[in-house]
Amino acid sequence: MNEEAKKNILRKIPYGLYVIGVCAGKAHHAFTGSWLSQCSMKPPRVMLGVRHGTHSLEMIEKARVFSVNFVAKSDRKILEQFFKAPPSDGNRFGDLSFQLKKTNTPILDRSVAYLECEVKEIVNAGDHSVVIGEVIEAEVVREEPTLVMGDTPWHYGG
Repeated sequence: MNEEAKKNILRKIPYGLYVIGVCAGKAHHAFTGSWLSQCSMKPPRVMLGVRHGTHSLEMIEKARVFSVNFVAKSDRKILEQFFKAPPSDGNRFGDLSFQLKKTNTPILDRSVAYLECEVKEIVNAGDHSVVIGEVIEAEVVREEPTLVMGDTPWHYGG
């Protein structure tokens, strides 16, 4: 296989960029996610790729819930914050405020929309797991274009 062609082509798949909220008891955490897609209409379900060996995946496995925060194109700095390793004080959110709603997972106050999901299945899929979540809550906070990978110099895939 032509490895360079494979990498190039897989990076051409259009991806959104999201802040994925997770929780474990009273602890709240979030990370930048890009591998998200709807996988069922009835019931409404999404699938999310989460890298193995991460604190985030452990929290999802324990709490069996997650949120998907849709971020405005103009708020790219928010995503950058969640790409980085957590600061020494452990406060991943910095001065970003969030609410806890139905699933107790973080919903950023600056999100333009969000989903809250209950985990229905976790499938080992190589170096990531595919987390299938049923949408149990959804809200459009304001109509505004959301950030996608193509709006940035970043890539994750290939």
